[in-house]
Amino acid sequence: MVVLIALLLAGCGGGESAGAPAPATGAPATTVTTRVTMEGVQTFVVEAAHAEGPLSYPQTPPVGGAHNPIWQACAVYDVPVPNEKAVHSLEHGAVWITYRPDLPTADVQFLASLARGRDHVLLSPFGDGLPAPVVVTAWGRQLRLDSAKDPRLAEFIRLYVNQGPERATC
Repeated sequence: MVVLIALLLAGCGGGESAGAPAPATGAPATTVTTRVTMEGVQTFVVEAAHAEGPLSYPQTPPVGGAHNPIWQACAVYDVPVPNEKAVHSLEHGAVWITYRPDLPTADVQFLASLARGRDHVLLSPFGDGLPAPVVVTAWGRQLRLDSAKDPRLAEFIRLYVNQGPERATC
C-alpha cells in the first residue's frame, strides 16, 4: 500500500520534498530544497504547479513556482529560453545558468564548457533585467556572480544539481 501511495505522489508537483509537509488534496506543493548552503546563495520557498501562458515571477530569473507543463531540454542555448519552461526544468533538478547578452564571448564559451554534456544543466542568455553578469539558479536557490569564472559556480552546480522536488529527466 505504501509503495502504491508513493507511486501516486510521484507525479510532477505532487510529492513531498525535503522537510515540507504533503499538500492538501488540490493544493499546490510547497517545496524546500536540500538544506546544504554556501556563501551568497539566496534561498526561497516556492510552490510547484502547472500553468499555461506567460507567467510573472518575483525573482529574476525565476527560482520556481507555477510553470509550463513542458520542460526546457537541458542544453546550451544562444538565445533566451521561456522562463515557464526553464522553471519546469528546475523542478526536475536542473541548474539554470543565465548570463547577460553582453557577457564577453570568452566567458560565454567558459560557461558553455561547464554546461555541455552535463546532465541537468541548462545555459542561456537571459536578456534585460538580469541582476548580475551571471546568475545560477536551482529550485528555490539562486547565486549572483560578477564573473563566469567565480569558483562558486562549479560548487553551486555540484551542490544543487538534481535537487529539485521532482528528480526526472530534464
